[in-house]
Amino acid sequence: MIEICIYGRGGQGGVTLAELVAHAAISEGKHAQSMPSFGPERRGAPVLAFLRVNEAERIKIRAEIEEPDVLVVLDPGLLHVGGVFSRLKKDGTAIINTKKSHDAMKSEIGVSKLATIDAMGIARDVLGLPIVNTTMIGALVKAMEVVKLKSLEEPMKERFGKVATKNIEAMRKAYDETAVS
Repeated sequence: MIEICIYGRGGQGGVTLAELVAHAAISEGKHAQSMPSFGPERRGAPVLAFLRVNEAERIKIRAEIEEPDVLVVLDPGLLHVGGVFSRLKKDGTAIINTKKSHDAMKSEIGVSKLATIDAMGIARDVLGLPIVNTTMIGALVKAMEVVKLKSLEEPMKERFGKVATKNIEAMRKAYDETAVS
C-alpha cells in the first residue's frame, strides 16, 4: 500500500487531488481512499489531505496517515512549517511545487527521493489560474506511477466539465517537466 499526505492551502485543490487519484486508482481495479483533514479554515489556511492506494487488498484502515511513503507539497511556503518532513518515512518521496532548481531543493531537503516541478507556473500558463492540484497530479504520477495518466482523464472530465481539457493538459505538461532523483 502507498500512503500519501498532501500539504496545501485552502483553495489550492489538495482534497480534489486526492479524490481524483483515488477515482483513477479504483477505475484501474485498485483499492483507494482519500480523505481531508481540516476544520473550519478559510481559503489560504493550511490543509492536509490523505490518500491510500493498494493494488491487491481492500483498505481497512480509516485514520490519518502518521508516516507517509509520499509527501506532496502544493505550497512551498509550507515546507518548513509544522514539521512536514518529520512525518515522512526514512526512504520516502517528496514531491514539491517550487520555482527553485531540482539540485537546489535536493541540497535543501534531505529526502531519499525528490520530485520537483514549477506547478504554479504551469497552472498559470495553461489554466490561467494559480490552482496547482491537477498539475501536481502529473508530478505525482511521474514520481510514483501510482496510476496511469490516461486513468485520470475520466475523473477530470466528470469533476471539471468544460475545463477538463485544460486540466488534463496541465497534468501532462507537469508529468513531462517534473524532475525526479
